[in-house]
Amino acid sequence: MACGAAREGKSDTAALELLPSAPRKMNESKTGGSQNPTCVFCRKNDDCPIKYGEKKTNEKWNLTVHYYCLLMSSGIWQRGKEEEGVYGFLIEDIKKEVTRASKLKCCICKKTGASIGCVTPRCKRSYHFPCGLQRECIFQFTGNFASFCWNHRPVQIITSNNYRDSLPCTICLEFIEPIPTYSILRSPCCKNAWFHRDCLQVQAINAGMFFFRCTVCNNSDIFQKEMLRMGIHIPEKDASWELEENAYQELLQHYEHCDVRRCRCKEGRDYNVPDSKWEIKRCQCCGSRGTHLACSSLQSWEQNWECLECRGILYNSGDFQKAKKHTLPSTNVGITDCLLEESSPKLPRQSPGAQREDLLRQGSKFRRDISTLIIELGFQIKKKAKRLFINKANIWNSALDGFRNHNFNPSYTIEIAYVNENDHFGKEQPGSKQEFLSLLMQQLENSPLFEGSLSKNLSLNSQALKENLYYEAGKMLAISLVHGGPSPGFFSKTLFNCLVYGPESTQPILDDVSDFDVAQIIIRINTAATVADLNSLLNEYYNYLELIGCLRLITSLSDKYRLAKDILVYHVIKRVQAPFESFKQGLRTLGVLEKIQTYPEAFCNIFCHKPENLSTKILSDLFTVHTLSDVQALGFWNSYLQAVEDGKSTVTMEDILIFATGCSSIPPAGFKPTPSIECLHMDFPVGNKFNNCLALPITSTYKEFQENMDFAIKNTLRLEKEENSHFIGH
Repeated sequence: MACGAAREGKSDTAALELLPSAPRKMNESKTGGSQNPTCVFCRKNDDCPIKYGEKKTNEKWNLTVHYYCLLMSSGIWQRGKEEEGVYGFLIEDIKKEVTRASKLKCCICKKTGASIGCVTPRCKRSYHFPCGLQRECIFQFTGNFASFCWNHRPVQIITSNNYRDSLPCTICLEFIEPIPTYSILRSPCCKNAWFHRDCLQVQAINAGMFFFRCTVCNNSDIFQKEMLRMGIHIPEKDASWELEENAYQELLQHYEHCDVRRCRCKEGRDYNVPDSKWEIKRCQCCGSRGTHLACSSLQSWEQNWECLECRGILYNSGDFQKAKKHTLPSTNVGITDCLLEESSPKLPRQSPGAQREDLLRQGSKFRRDISTLIIELGFQIKKKAKRLFINKANIWNSALDGFRNHNFNPSYTIEIAYVNENDHFGKEQPGSKQEFLSLLMQQLENSPLFEGSLSKNLSLNSQALKENLYYEAGKMLAISLVHGGPSPGFFSKTLFNCLVYGPESTQPILDDVSDFDVAQIIIRINTAATVADLNSLLNEYYNYLELIGCLRLITSLSDKYRLAKDILVYHVIKRVQAPFESFKQGLRTLGVLEKIQTYPEAFCNIFCHKPENLSTKILSDLFTVHTLSDVQALGFWNSYLQAVEDGKSTVTMEDILIFATGCSSIPPAGFKPTPSIECLHMDFPVGNKFNNCLALPITSTYKEFQENMDFAIKNTLRLEKEENSHFIGH
């Protein structure tokens, strides 16, 4: 059978010179002439994985190929499994391709065996893979694995070149002329990021598909798509540093050393006994310094401790008050034994570590990830407070007046006071900041500044543009995020990508078009069956296409896709350019836009997706229980949550959270203060949204407990909605 396979290609003498007449045994020793075998396609014996791919020899058939030579050959495809033949290409297919290529002459070196051809119609150029590299052809390692000769290769088009001086390659940092050529490429997502082709290729080989991304903005999708188009091979493998055995072993070792000036442990600074006074506690900020509990007068492991360096940074940042003087705990240590390190005083603000531990209870892993970024933004908030007077029946205008006030500073702590314009006595009621921000985001989502059903894009509202409302909307969103507001959750992927990567690097989709008539035009153009049909549609919509600047000469049916794309880009992006720029400027408030552009993957989840549905476990973990609470009432509470989740109640999980906190979902940065539960001798529950406290009634039976909870929650939320709708109706 093996001999028969080898005989299949006997019709061509030249091809047979490259292949053995019979298979060798797997363990047969190589002759002196095959110590460095040549590739059957390019006939070179170079072993350079970065340029030609891995060089592999099938000893059974004495057949050697470069991976890229095999992959890019025009007349072969992978018909076997990965372990069959060579990389899944069957031996008989390789032999047939060698036979075919032996009849083709390379247009560069003039030798036969040119297995790769330019895919451009009517182009007859064929070449070897190494010859194509030398002549600056482009090979696309994706899709149909197309190859382009030097005359037809894809190029990067830049509308204007404002770069007067050289710029560094962002990988090797050598200066290059910022002009796109075969050897110089530009990032599609960062206009100031330029690369040597060779630098990109080496990085792609090392990083693999999962870690290859723009070195400036960290984008992977848009960046990889463009690099594949320009001929960069991105292997589908893990990064080289991830494959190295025990590469991060040292990171798994806990720091166990006492660093205080005067260690009191007789066994030495490295002595560590868990659950004793000689247990070593690490700095809660950096984790790279430690102390025995006894050496820093710590009473328990839970007590906060920072090393000298971190404490100096925290105290000098302006966000923490200086430690008040306090007496040392009673001990038999003399004054000369006083330690340089001591337990941290109680601070007015939780440390980031303590906040993260608190958030661990409040939500899922995703919220903890994004919460860290929100907490970092929150460090800008000063202790100085600014009170906003909010009419709950007119949230939007109240917030607009407050934010536009010349005394308002977005970095001040926000305090909310609810007022009623119909109350002539001017009574003020302290309000929940997070409830106000939640209501404000609902108003923003349903405002005429956005269009669409679930995933929204900016609309074109001339009156709103005139009143600078798009800027105010961006500012409101930024303030809401930094001050602990809810996830927006209503952005389309297109709008989010425009904010992160720029409109010029974003391609909208048909779902972004909320105008039914425009969507129908695009659909009819896309489904045109002939050039005549396409020209007929062009005549039918001539005035509209001329108005938006999308008229074009139709020469082939494929022009319909470019025409449809032009209409999409105009309607979704170019039409709202002025509102977008204004909204973008507002979103720069407190550095929010810059943070989004730095960590797009984390922020995409809260901008483009609604929060996860609440469950019994989430709410049960969310609320802390006050001490001395009624045990039976707490049991009723857990049963009630399960009944609500199972649909056996007239209220929902979201209703319960709104009743207690004013928010329908858990904010990305969690609640402040943490929601709590207490049990009181009363008939109905009470929700204190200012303190996020839910008071449960103490009843004798569960049936009475559920009826009272349902009645109070349902009617309270109904009355609030009626008050708001009453204002809207007027």
